[in-house]
Amino acid sequence: VQLQASGGGLVQAGGSLRLSCSFSGGTLRRYSTGWFRQTPGNEREFVAAFKWTDGSTAYADSVKGRFAMSRDNAKNTVYLQMNSLKIEDTAVYFCAAGTRIITSTMGLPRHYDFWGQGTLVTVSS
Repeated sequence: VQLQASGGGLVQAGGSLRLSCSFSGGTLRRYSTGWFRQTPGNEREFVAAFKWTDGSTAYADSVKGRFAMSRDNAKNTVYLQMNSLKIEDTAVYFCAAGTRIITSTMGLPRHYDFWGQGTLVTVSS
């Protein structure tokens, strides 16, 4: 399985970006997927996740109401729509996939088996 994130860039605070994550080498609909982000010197932080077994989603409190995760199984692509961006959203964003994700592990990076290379999102004032 390979993942490739794209769509990052420079945006002003209050603006929007949509990240994409292309998925190959497997059947996307049988994988749970997640978005994480990381800033220099910090651990990877949970942003959003989708659990394939029941279609449930989860979001970090810091992005609830602003970010929305979706996926198109036919296109083998996962998306993260980011609205009302804040300076503190600046980070490298990673997409991840796993087959054994359960509710309690949706936000834990170590439970995901496959990772994309990351895409940088910079939010300016």
